[in-house]
Amino acid sequence: MKKHRVDLSKTGQFSSFFLDYIKGREELKPFYPHSPNIESFKDAIRAKSFSSEKREILADVLEKHYQGLELSELSQQNLSSLIKPNTFTVTTGHQLNLFTGPLYFIYKIVSTINLAKSLQKAYPDYHFVPVYWMATEDHDFDEINYFKLDGKKYQWQTNQSGAVGDFELDATFKEFMKSVSFAPDLFKKAYSESKTLSEAVRKYVNDLFGKEGLLVVDGNDSSLKGQFRDVILSDLFDHDPYQKAHQATQELEKLGYKSQIFPREINLFYLEKGVRERIERVGEVFSVVNTDLRFTESEIRSLVENHPERFSPNVVLRPVFQEMILPNLAYLGGPAEVVYWLQLKRVFDRFQIPFPVLMPRNFALLLNQTAVKKMDQLQWAVEDLFVDYESWKKEFIKTKSDLDLSLTAERNIIKDLFERKAKETSSLDATLVHAFEAGKVRSLKILDQMGEKLRKAEERKQEVELSRAKTVLEYCAPGGSPQERVVNLMQFYLEYPGLLEAFLESFDPFDYHMLVFEIT
Repeated sequence: MKKHRVDLSKTGQFSSFFLDYIKGREELKPFYPHSPNIESFKDAIRAKSFSSEKREILADVLEKHYQGLELSELSQQNLSSLIKPNTFTVTTGHQLNLFTGPLYFIYKIVSTINLAKSLQKAYPDYHFVPVYWMATEDHDFDEINYFKLDGKKYQWQTNQSGAVGDFELDATFKEFMKSVSFAPDLFKKAYSESKTLSEAVRKYVNDLFGKEGLLVVDGNDSSLKGQFRDVILSDLFDHDPYQKAHQATQELEKLGYKSQIFPREINLFYLEKGVRERIERVGEVFSVVNTDLRFTESEIRSLVENHPERFSPNVVLRPVFQEMILPNLAYLGGPAEVVYWLQLKRVFDRFQIPFPVLMPRNFALLLNQTAVKKMDQLQWAVEDLFVDYESWKKEFIKTKSDLDLSLTAERNIIKDLFERKAKETSSLDATLVHAFEAGKVRSLKILDQMGEKLRKAEERKQEVELSRAKTVLEYCAPGGSPQERVVNLMQFYLEYPGLLEAFLESFDPFDYHMLVFEIT
């Protein structure tokens, strides 16, 4: 693949908050301890303390989750190495989208794998394991129950509720699979041989990236949740996470940055089969929203002690939970993820948990040969792929026309004529000034209408070029959203089976540019 690089600020796809973080704006530095560069990992390694007991629990849980699944030699080595004190993880997380969902899921994982490789070269005395954290506890099924391919939406309809990782691949799913007969065999095998969605995702991610040593972690486990008890109790009774996150949020807003997440007094869900609902406290009673479940203070303390797996962290506490149970050094995320983590450093400090290096994932745009050909015909550079169509069209028509479509000279003549005559006749009758002004406005409106007619005529003349540009821009941003957030991997993978290997060769986790690839 031929690779081009475009400055992120020139794409129009990123907030000033995110761009300021990458640039290292001084005012943001109190909200994170490590800059996103390879030198920062020296301090991150020094700061990360992780007990042998936690390592053994993590290794045991992963051994259990991978039971019956064939691991590559490198994945098995990585799993076994987790009990060693010089092994660290680098992590990305994502929802359980069907068939990987949008392309950026793939970009997250490739960035994470390549970060582990880069760190291995830079710090050979340590071992680095790439991790994909499955968002099995998420309950927003509508966000993950479909994927888009060649403009068509493929969707699974089911009445199941609760944590999506527990969703059973039942008769409704088998019916859905009939509509995706074109899918690669690895996906069909993963789904057909699994009972739940989380099981299937673990299998296909292992098939896609297991040879690179990627490990898949599911935090929905009682042994892992047991390490989270102190945070759960603090959140339920003292609301420390809320206070710390709220304080940081207010400070960031004073700097002009919009909040990405909104902490609550209680940032936990109650989790059981078919149920994931918020916990609220009313007086001395803890209630589970949209259920009849109620707990006294002593009952909920007992529940935390005996069944910590029934407490599911929301977006405020999930990063804290992740960093408690992994020997983790870095989290790789998209622009919204990176900046919402900045609201959480004080929560980490409260529980004396080292804050990881926040790494933006790689961003990419894929061009097939048809798109490249149209670009060449338009004489476009890669930067032009991110222009606003209407703005570009206006400038394009202006440069192509032999006429002054704005009728500037004619407008000046009209304005001068009416203003001069108004001045000359003002001594005869003061009301004539207003009459001439009204005449000027009407005449200029007529010229505007004529100019618009000229523009439309020129657009018809340039219809081929305009259509070509619109097609390219729609290809790069379907429906106005970036390609990587809409298009599924299979749109390219089915035709270019070596695509993932090309990504692994081309992505640089420390290159903060939009990567534009010409696929050949």
